[in-house]
Amino acid sequence: MKMTSSYEISGMTCEHCVRAVTQEVGEIPGVTVESVDLDSGFLTISSQQLPAREDVRAAVEEAGYELV
Repeated sequence: MKMTSSYEISGMTCEHCVRAVTQEVGEIPGVTVESVDLDSGFLTISSQQLPAREDVRAAVEEAGYELV
């Protein structure tokens, strides 16, 4: 059964930001990025087993943004 989770991200201002977050978070094993909404600043992911929040934080920071 797939589980979904959403995270708020600060610092995104354009579509390049969305692509960077999508790419980095998408590299977490087993994670599918469902959406990155620039207007609301929310990232939604799905996976069989949700990753540790620290893994998501590290990926978001690698893309250059901050997990709220």
